[in-house]
Amino acid sequence: MTDRDETETAAVEPESTAIEPDTAPEAEDTTPAPETETATTQGTPGTDWTRVLAYGILPGLVLLLALAAAYLKFVDDSVRTDDAVRTETVAAATDSTIKLLSYTPDQVEQQLGDARNLITGPFLDTYTALINDVVIPGAKEKQIAATASVPQAAAVSADPDRAVVLVFVNQSVVVGTEAPTNTASSVRVTMDKVGDQWLISGFDPV
Repeated sequence: MTDRDETETAAVEPESTAIEPDTAPEAEDTTPAPETETATTQGTPGTDWTRVLAYGILPGLVLLLALAAAYLKFVDDSVRTDDAVRTETVAAATDSTIKLLSYTPDQVEQQLGDARNLITGPFLDTYTALINDVVIPGAKEKQIAATASVPQAAAVSADPDRAVVLVFVNQSVVVGTEAPTNTASSVRVTMDKVGDQWLISGFDPV
């Protein structure tokens, strides 16, 4: 080998096989950070249902419930009033009818005179004329006694100041020493409220 060749060989250095540390910069993390606020809290327009319920729906429901309760109370009071009127007028019509049609010859004036206090309106004049002109004189002269009973009565209509009651009447009449004569009839009795008392204003056979 010549000196030139040795020089060239020495000039060529062997290739290094050592592993050099990785000095390349790390890749930047591009993963987006999680959102910590909702669209509503960030000011994005949305429906606030709490306000809608508090200021819209709930007050409306409360009003409807209040109106429904008031209506039910009105209906209940009306039913109670009608029931009370029916009960009172049926009892009054029953008692008054018995007194208007019952008498004995020795007390007829007193009995039918007291019955007049249970009547009002034009019927009072009609009844007064009937008992004075026919019933009282006939009872005294012929010794007539009459006993009335009401097996059944029912309200036809009932208002706070007026009611109509259908009364079924059984009447037994004794003339002197004769056998009793029994009759059955029905009467449409109209009752008017006068003060705090129910009085008969109409007495029509049906």
